[in-house]
Amino acid sequence: MTEELNEIQFQVLDSIYFVESLQHILEEANAPRAVVIDEIRTMIDKGWVQVMGFDDKVGDYVRTAIFDNDNLDDYRFLATKAGLMKHNGQE
Repeated sequence: MTEELNEIQFQVLDSIYFVESLQHILEEANAPRAVVIDEIRTMIDKGWVQVMGFDDKVGDYVRTAIFDNDNLDDYRFLATKAGLMKHNGQE
């Protein structure tokens, strides 16, 4: 049995086909901040969302496995391949 995306998860994944800020996701999701953040954390745990941190050496956002879960405003987010497949119903 496959797990279905809820509406907020769908909206979050829909808004992060490209690297995006938490503020952008919140605007697109049109749901309370705490709810969206909880869903993002859940999707990170499921491997559907990748956290991106700014790398000064590269001058761009890169994937990071270590991040401050309490300060998600400091990061950017990107849907993973698994997240995109889930979003498009192709798991």
